[in-house]
Parts: sequence; structure tokens; C-alpha cells
Amino acid sequence: MDDKAKILLVDDREENLIALEAILSSLDQDLVRARSGEDALKALLTEEYAVILLDVVMPGMDGFETARDIKRRRKTRDLPIIFLTAVNSDPDYAFRGYAAGAVDFISKPFDPWVLRAKVSVFVELHTKNKQLRDQTALLREQAALLREQSTLLKARPAGESPQRIVARRVGDRLTSVEEQAEAVGKRVPAGLRGEFEELDRRLTDLRAALDGEPSAEE
Repeated sequence: MDDKAKILLVDDREENLIALEAILSSLDQDLVRARSGEDALKALLTEEYAVILLDVVMPGMDGFETARDIKRRRKTRDLPIIFLTAVNSDPDYAFRGYAAGAVDFISKPFDPWVLRAKVSVFVELHTKNKQLRDQTALLREQAALLREQSTLLKARPAGESPQRIVARRVGDRLTSVEEQAEAVGKRVPAGLRGEFEELDRRLTDLRAALDGEPSAEE
């Protein structure tokens, strides 16, 4: 599986795209080109991006209009946008850029070190958030499966050996889930803390139910 993040480069001028690719190539991420605001919006329909570098002045749909459309979409409204503009541009551009939802505003020509550093921050944040989402989904799936298995075990006739074997297997799997939950829980942002606390309570209840199963010697 390709773990590289995608970075969308939006500029109508070929030389600017080449310059951006040269500066950002050392980050070893997937650099995707878009030659217009319309192309950028199309690209966002099919792929997930870590950050967008968006030129302000473009024919047709300019950077501000493109950013507003991006922020209107539920799927991309939290996507970081870094605006790019000429050093002698209108002083009002920065205000308009932030009003349109930009997280930063950089003037051309770029300082390569500064640009790479800023982009790398958003790439790292995107990667960690994606890992957290994947782990959260896995834990929820495993917890749901374990709850189903626990329900079946509680309904078994006393002393039925096959169910005891299943109980041991479920217990082993539950231990793995609990360990993952503990590791992931340490990195859970405030917005997901309530959901993880609920998951932890359910895992605790399931552990108590399994520990209450009679042993083979009973």
C-alpha cells in the first residue's frame, strides 16, 4: 500500500509548477498538478490530499473562488490551503486569502526551505490523522464482532466444550483489541475522546462477561 500523501499544486504557468516540484521533491510525496481552479476541483473529487498550494491569479476561476468552492464541500472543507502570489501583488490579497479559508499566504519567489517546512507540517498531520482514522475504524469493527460473539457465548448450554474453546479465542482476541485501544487512545484528539471512552467501557464490559464464563474444570 502506498503511504505517500498527495500534495495538489495549482498554477496555470508551467514554469511555476516545475519550480514547486523541484522544491518539494525531497519530501518524497505524490505531487499532483492542476493547471486551473476547475482542474483542482475535479482532482479533489477522486483523491484525498494533505495540502493544496494554490496560485491566486489564474485565468477563469481564480484562487479565491477556487478556495471558496473547496471550503463549501463537506469532504474538503478542512483541507489546508496555502495561497501563492507574486511579491508585488495587491496588499489586500492576504486578507482575501485568509477570508477564503487559507491557512497561509506565501509570496513568490519562494524561500525553498520555508516552503518545504510549511508543507511538511501538513503532510505529517495528514498522515497521523489518517493512521488514527484507520485504527479507530479497525477497533470499532473488532469491538462489534466481539460483542456479537459474546452474545452467542452467553446463550450457550453450561458445560458445552466447543463454546469454551471459542470463549478462549475471543478472550485472546479481546486482549489484542484492548492493547490497540490503549495505544491509540493516547493519541486521540479531544474531538474523539468521548467515542474512545465509550469504546473502552464496552471492552471492559465484554472482558467482565468473558471472565465470568465457567472454566473447563467446573
